[in-house]
Amino acid sequence: MAVQSGIQTTNLADILERVLDKGIVIAGDITISLAQVELINIKVRLVVASVDKAIEMGINWWQQDPFLHSGPIDTLPQPNNPPSA
Repeated sequence: MAVQSGIQTTNLADILERVLDKGIVIAGDITISLAQVELINIKVRLVVASVDKAIEMGINWWQQDPFLHSGPIDTLPQPNNPPSA
């Protein structure tokens, strides 16, 4: 009789699928100070999720960003034309 192991192997694809399906938030604060004087305080908030999960959470900033979607090219600003004399 063979002994069966109860250990399940998880590969990178399984982990990535779960993270994108559920979403993950990474938060942290970085403070740079000199002589007990705070010079820089950085708050880092990172959300990793699929597009569907992001929309479900109410995050859709890429839909309004003109650089991230294809729109009409004529909406680009025109170069300055010097007035003719």
